[in-house]
Amino acid sequence: MPPRVDDVMKLCCELSANQQVKTAVKQSGKGAVAAGGLAFAGGLLGGPLGIAVGKYRGAVGGLLGCWMTSGQFKPLPQVIMEMTPDQQRRLYDDITAVLGSITWTDVAQLTALVLGNASLQQQVTATLLSYIHKELQAEVHYID
Repeated sequence: MPPRVDDVMKLCCELSANQQVKTAVKQSGKGAVAAGGLAFAGGLLGGPLGIAVGKYRGAVGGLLGCWMTSGQFKPLPQVIMEMTPDQQRRLYDDITAVLGSITWTDVAQLTALVLGNASLQQQVTATLLSYIHKELQAEVHYID
C-alpha cells in the first residue's frame, strides 16, 4: 500500500480509537430477524394462544439473535485495517477531499495537523463514519 494511503488509514484508526468507536458489520439484521421470526411463527401457528406464547418466543428469539451476533462488534481501527486495498483507496480519496491542500511528511505530522484543528477533525471523522456506514453497511456505536 502506498505510504500516503497508509498514513490516512492510520489517521482514521487513531481518530476512531480516540473516540472508542465499534462497528457491527452486516450482522444487526440477523438478531432482528430471529426475534421477529419466532414471535411471528408463534402467532401464526398457535392462534390466540400463540399470540400469548409469541411474547415468550419473541424473548427466545431475542436471545437467539443476541447469540447470533455476539462477537460481531469490532473496534473501528480493526475494521479499517481489514478493508480491502480498493476499499482503503476509496476511503483515502474521501478523506483527502476533506483534507484539501494540506501536505504532510509522515503519519505523525498528519495526525497532529488533524487533531490540532477541531473543525478538520470533526469533518474527517464524519467522512470516515459516513464511508463505513455507506460502503460497509456497518452500524457505528460509541462505547460509553
